[in-house]
Amino acid sequence: MARGRNASGEGTIYKRRDGRWEGAIYLTTTAGIKTRRRVYGRTRAEVYTKLTQEKARAEQGLLVSDQNWSLGAYLDHWLENVVRRTKRPSTCALYESVIRLYLKPGLGRRQLSRLSVPMVQAYLNGRLEAGDSVHMVYKIRTVLSAALTSAVREELLIRNVARLVVLPPWPHKEQQSWSAEEVRTFLRAAESHPLYPAFLLLLTYGLRRGEVLGLRWSDISAEDNTIYVRQQLQRVGQQLILGPLKTPASRRNLPLLRTVREVLEDHFKRQSHRPIANDLVFTTSTGRPIEPRSFVRSFQRLCVAADVRQIRVHDLRRTVASLLNKLGVSARDAQVILGHSRLAVTLEIYTNVDRESRAIALDQVQGLLAGDR
Repeated sequence: MARGRNASGEGTIYKRRDGRWEGAIYLTTTAGIKTRRRVYGRTRAEVYTKLTQEKARAEQGLLVSDQNWSLGAYLDHWLENVVRRTKRPSTCALYESVIRLYLKPGLGRRQLSRLSVPMVQAYLNGRLEAGDSVHMVYKIRTVLSAALTSAVREELLIRNVARLVVLPPWPHKEQQSWSAEEVRTFLRAAESHPLYPAFLLLLTYGLRRGEVLGLRWSDISAEDNTIYVRQQLQRVGQQLILGPLKTPASRRNLPLLRTVREVLEDHFKRQSHRPIANDLVFTTSTGRPIEPRSFVRSFQRLCVAADVRQIRVHDLRRTVASLLNKLGVSARDAQVILGHSRLAVTLEIYTNVDRESRAIALDQVQGLLAGDR
């Protein structure tokens, strides 16, 4: 093999018998061990550039991995050793699905350390051109970004290239909420329904669907007049799972109001004749946990029966927030009641007034301009 003259500190560069050029440089691994890193190219200049890049990365504090990770292999490692140990089952299922269906087929063979902004940008642009929704592409970018953040933390990368990718604006659906009159109309129509107590809890406390379906009788204390929100029911793949709440702020104690207490007592008497799975307050007629999608269908049918606007079950939380705002409840108290992790979430709802409020405000402007007041 022919050796070229090497500049000081650039490493070893030589020509191989097959005509290609090879370079080698000693670098420190994440385990603190010196290892010889090899690079290859068609010309001496190409190899020199690669060695210079390796040296610059080392000077920036980026250690060489003990394993030459492909992105696909690292995603598997991250999913098993980080995600499954720290995230809720539903989040694990989401991440696994995105990795299996999108990231590994599209970028999995790429070398982790060589992943670049243009590379990720081109892949996500391709997903959009193939017909994937902006929502789906944001989800792909979110999972990739979370994995690369972990790689930065493990000192395998110096930056998270997924964060630098530019995507089109995400068209958020306009969230809706009911007026107090619509809430009353719905509850009157639902009063004879077996799930009336669940809907009353949703529209009184702004609980999440999973929190209501995961509520246990042991979480309701008549002595303390308190409802303890401690778990939620979710569908994860083929299973219904009782698991932890969405965030630490979701763990909250709510006062057991007199009307709610009376409704729950009547519900307990009707339920007491059948076996109850996991001490759950709300079950099917055979005592099993309620499928979340079935709960949504029951809600939608009741909306039709009550002749009120059909909104999402999740929008009932927004409805409660809106009603609390109209009653003058502080955003901080509303945050605790609703279990929001950040006050900004509550404030966003508080500052987005409903249609009725907008109409009243504009009517006042109209009267002012007309000289009526």
